[in-house]
Amino acid sequence: MFKNWFKKEKEGQTAEIYAPITGEIIPLEEVPDPVFSQKMMGDGIAIKPSEGNIYSPVNGKIAQIPETKHAIGLRTEDGIEILIHIGLETVTLNGKSFNVHVNTGDEVSVGQPLMDFDLEYIQNNAESDITPIVITNEKEIDKAFKMTDEKEGKLGETIIITVSKR
Repeated sequence: MFKNWFKKEKEGQTAEIYAPITGEIIPLEEVPDPVFSQKMMGDGIAIKPSEGNIYSPVNGKIAQIPETKHAIGLRTEDGIEILIHIGLETVTLNGKSFNVHVNTGDEVSVGQPLMDFDLEYIQNNAESDITPIVITNEKEIDKAFKMTDEKEGKLGETIIITVSKR
């Protein structure tokens, strides 16, 4: 009897995605870019950063880092794909002001530094510094995602997305 009871608890377990950056939390629908606000890339949340450091929001692997260094793709141990897109229209900066600390394929853990960037440079040279954090494969996996109601996020501490089994 207890065996099944514990099994049910494990099946219903949730996972957390932590804030990869400190700043003001903004609903994805309010991001001033239709690709994100209309959730074309997937559901998620955004953060208006107060500092220029990105840390891993999950345990997993680095799946992608574009040559322009303006984003990082991660894949969790249970298959969730997360895109952290630093600012809007930052691809046009061609990597200027971004300093990446990891490589594609690296194993990472929550709170591990991934990159830093010059926030002031982004604010002055990009469309916006708002940083979307998007689940890019939400439709392909059997998980439900709940976005936080918090207004401020602290990197590595604030849970911004709670993951549960559908």
